[in-house]
Amino acid sequence: MSPDLILPHEDVLPVFAARPVWCGRASTVIGTATIGAQAWLGDDSVIRSDGQTVTIGDRFWLGHRSTVHIATLTLATVVGDRVTVGRNAVVHACTVGSDVVIEDDVIVLDGAVVEDGVLIEAGSTVFPRARLPAGFACGGSPAKPLRPITAPEIAERAERLREASGDTPRPPEADEPELDDSVFVARTARLRGRIALGTGSSVLFSCLLDAEVGPIVVGADSNIQDNSVLRSRAEGIVIGRDTSIAHNVRLSDCRIGARSLIGIGCVVAPGTVVADDVLLAGGATTDPGQLLEGGYLWGGRPARVLAPLDADKRTLMRGIAEGYRVLGQTYKRVQETSL
Repeated sequence: MSPDLILPHEDVLPVFAARPVWCGRASTVIGTATIGAQAWLGDDSVIRSDGQTVTIGDRFWLGHRSTVHIATLTLATVVGDRVTVGRNAVVHACTVGSDVVIEDDVIVLDGAVVEDGVLIEAGSTVFPRARLPAGFACGGSPAKPLRPITAPEIAERAERLREASGDTPRPPEADEPELDDSVFVARTARLRGRIALGTGSSVLFSCLLDAEVGPIVVGADSNIQDNSVLRSRAEGIVIGRDTSIAHNVRLSDCRIGARSLIGIGCVVAPGTVVADDVLLAGGATTDPGQLLEGGYLWGGRPARVLAPLDADKRTLMRGIAEGYRVLGQTYKRVQETSL
């Protein structure tokens, strides 16, 4: 069974060594990805290779709503053989060895190296450029070696993780809001309820925007990246213009200002107010009702001020927003021609 959506990047399609054992609902594979034999891709999983390569070995298992991506034009992603990734995890622009288990809600960030025979415990964050040594169970934020681990224990944890995945419930039917011609919504994204998407905005692959009570409003030229989940169960969610919501972010009834970046895997609690010009580092969380003052890099669990935003970080944030505005238009054309 093929993924629900296979798209090229710059006219290059993914390459599968053999037909995957299973590809779930709304699974997506894009661009210059090479995937080994006996792959299993869960529901809403995304492998996106657009600007660098993704190379994955044999017997790869990617859990439901997990994301594999690269750093555009800078860092590829390389994954070895017999790697198991749990649910709602992100493997981003890094190197992962063979016989590795990455449990649920783990984030592996840019430039990290995970050596062979490593277990990363659920909810951990592997910081950029970190190295996790072979033969250890690792955990925490930042993830660090906790204890030695044997190959049989690695295999047992992999099997347990795969068994726990099971089948996910069939998602509710999506709505079809009226969209400006400049807006991109991926075919595998689902939008329900009162949702307003500003001009030039984009909602990428396998995202869920569920305006159950209050509305969800996304500002002009902002982007919601793969597998992010936005749920409104009270006042609603408002996102300012030129803002990036990275992969596998969870937002609940909050306000996000303009020109901000909510990093990979962040969890923003109900009532949070993020001011303009905020960078929330990958894997961070907020407390309910927390205020994040503008002009700063925030990080941690719960988030705290780490440093003022310097010119380099502001340039990075602008570049990501602009890059995704252009990328959204590119994917809009590619998706329309692939129907």
